[in-house]
Amino acid sequence: MQHAMLRIRQFTKGRDEKAWVNVYNAAFGDYEDIRNITADEMKKWEESPSFDEKGNFIAEWNGEIAGAVTAHVDKFREDKKGFIQNLGVLSKFRKRGIAAKLLETALKSLKERGMELADTWAQTDREGCIHLFEKFGFKPIRTTSIMIRKLDNIEENSQAAPQLTIRDAILDDEKDIELLNRLDNEAFKEHFNFRPRTIEETKYTLFEMPWFSIQRWFIAVMDNHPIGYAGIAIDEGLNREKNLKWGMIADIGVLKPYRRKKVGTSLMLHMMHALKNLGMEHAFLYVDNMNPTGARKLYEKLGFKTLRKSIIYQINLTERTQ
Repeated sequence: MQHAMLRIRQFTKGRDEKAWVNVYNAAFGDYEDIRNITADEMKKWEESPSFDEKGNFIAEWNGEIAGAVTAHVDKFREDKKGFIQNLGVLSKFRKRGIAAKLLETALKSLKERGMELADTWAQTDREGCIHLFEKFGFKPIRTTSIMIRKLDNIEENSQAAPQLTIRDAILDDEKDIELLNRLDNEAFKEHFNFRPRTIEETKYTLFEMPWFSIQRWFIAVMDNHPIGYAGIAIDEGLNREKNLKWGMIADIGVLKPYRRKKVGTSLMLHMMHALKNLGMEHAFLYVDNMNPTGARKLYEKLGFKTLRKSIIYQINLTERTQ
């Protein structure tokens, strides 16, 4: 009787953006680092090179929009791993099995499209999500954190190697865009879930990403060789909505031969000073707690504190009978 009122259908591009963002905003709006998005911003997201149009699903309860989920297949990945994202149900429709049906539909979609593994995540205080994922057979495989630091008392970079310089990336220079892309791929090739980013994706991040109204990117140079990069971003919409002055450490990477030489410290201090000069009061970032470079220890040393943690879950789709 219950499922007779429930319909799960595929998202229709050009029609369902408003419904999608209504679910997303209701489901995730209480996160400190997530703000309400608009239908126009979602349309910009749809222009991303890695957007998966087939992977979005809408739940309707008696014809009303009730929830949504993404079963993302990354067309640029060589391995057979998909991702469950944006699972949300409007509060008035909860406790009716809708989240379970959306998750079941998403897993089926990934399996039908050839995926062998699926990853998802849940914030540690989202007990309902954790219970649902574990009930379906997902296993925790690692944790991530969002970390934050107040931008006062930032030390000067007195320990940097004398031959290290940090310059602004010139974003209207094709060579610097290609350099950022190359440094990104080289610095992160040992990381969890890595796959090379295309130049089109790098350009999308730099110029088309709808969330960031301000971005600055930096290149670390030693002995006339580029050896690392970093970037900051500010979402003015987030700061207005949440009454914050937060700036994001969007990315940082150092080539392996140049690690443990204070390059990462120099880049972090450079970014924190840059955010403070832009009027920000806090810097925040995301980190894989099992990052092979030991980045979390660097952030802690620089005064960043954990705001919250999330668990990354994984399931083997080849072992599922449904």
